[in-house]
Amino acid sequence: MRLGRSIAVAAVLTVVATGAADAQRRKTPYYASIAAGEARMRSGPGKNYPTQWVYRRADMPIKVLDIYQDWRRVEDPDGTRGWLQVGLLSDRRTGFVGREVIELRASPQAGAAVVWRAAPGSSAGCRGATARGASST
Repeated sequence: MRLGRSIAVAAVLTVVATGAADAQRRKTPYYASIAAGEARMRSGPGKNYPTQWVYRRADMPIKVLDIYQDWRRVEDPDGTRGWLQVGLLSDRRTGFVGREVIELRASPQAGAAVVWRAAPGSSAGCRGATARGASST
C-alpha cells in the first residue's frame, strides 16, 4: 500500500514539475500582466539592482521580452523596459486605455450603440479575443 502511494505521489510531483518547467521555457515575446498591487521594476535581473519604477496597481499589461531564471525583462505600455520578478506577474491578458476615452460598442459595426466608456488609464481583462480584436464574449 505504501509503495502504491509513493508511486502516485511521485507521478503527481513529476507532472507538476514538468508543467512549471514548461512555463519557464515559454518563448518570448509574450504578453502578461502585473498581478501584484505593488511591483518594483529593476534595472537588472536581481534584487541587488536598483528600482527604476514602482507599479502600484494590478492588471497593468506588459510584454515579456526575455527570461533569466525567476526574472522577466518586460516592457510596459509606455515603452519603459526593465526587470520584474516572475512571482509579480500573471498570465492573464489585460488591456490598457491610453490617453483618450474609448467607447466600447455592442457590436463591431461603427453605428452600434455605445455600451461603455473607458477612461484613460483604465485596464481590464481580455476574454475571447479574436485575431481581429473583436470579443466573442
